[in-house]
Amino acid sequence: MRRRRGFLVSLSLAAAAATPVLGQTVAPIAESASAASIPDFSGIWAHPSAESGFEPLPAGPRPVTGLLRRNGVSDAYQYVGDYTNPILKPEAAQVVKKHGEIERSGLAHPTPSNHCWPSGVPYIFFQLGMQMLQLPDKITFLYLRDHEFRDVRLNRPHPPDVTPSWYGDSVGFYDGDTLVIDTVGVKTDRPLAMLDMYGTPYTRALHIVERYRLLDYEAAREGLERDAKEYGVVSNTSMQRDPAYRGKYLQLLFTVEDPGVFTTKWSATITYGRPSGAWVEDVCAEGTANSHYAPREMDVFPTANKPDF
Repeated sequence: MRRRRGFLVSLSLAAAAATPVLGQTVAPIAESASAASIPDFSGIWAHPSAESGFEPLPAGPRPVTGLLRRNGVSDAYQYVGDYTNPILKPEAAQVVKKHGEIERSGLAHPTPSNHCWPSGVPYIFFQLGMQMLQLPDKITFLYLRDHEFRDVRLNRPHPPDVTPSWYGDSVGFYDGDTLVIDTVGVKTDRPLAMLDMYGTPYTRALHIVERYRLLDYEAAREGLERDAKEYGVVSNTSMQRDPAYRGKYLQLLFTVEDPGVFTTKWSATITYGRPSGAWVEDVCAEGTANSHYAPREMDVFPTANKPDF
């Protein structure tokens, strides 16, 4: 028996831009929208989905999903990705397959989550809870687990030479009732660089476009049902969606493009509702459970040559 991750148990179908060169300005620089026209995304949003929670669209290329099923949905206790997915180039498929083999062996393959490293984009979309702070010149995303956050500059271009970083360089603008975010420059020379919990790799060519908009409950149901059908719902979390809530829901439609890894760009959604519980502190500390999660030779925790005191 192995110990599992503490974090677990945790349509406008349009998107995508042309493949950018790293550092190229790909998001339009829109004129500042008036305060009255900007959609209000404030408050706490819950997405209690197991695994990556990337909701596959009804048609078109699908993200990597679970190869194993448990009770009719992707197995949330063994993250074995479907390495036969045709969007994967052969080298990437082998990486996903190797991670799956570690899972099948009785260990959990190392991920940013179980090693308490920054998640990156789009990996971070797995988080069960999220808040947006909407400021005149930027959007700050707060994520429930491990105090992770990311900043998005509004109505600004990417710099000519993007310096790769944990979450990449993100620029955004409001397109009517939709917040559009364009991200490039997600750091690759880092431990545990992956797009999802199945170990799908990425390269410096990675380009993500996010589109956030508010939906009525009836319009959001389709995404909620796709999520439940593929992954099921995490039940023991304060970020459980309130089943009685019938106000506005939030849907993220995102498109991923990386010609070094994928044969085509692909899209998925994340559908958020309001939580029935409170926002709680969820701390993850590096190095607390390494031997339970991965072979020792895969240890990537920071170490010190001498004591701090």
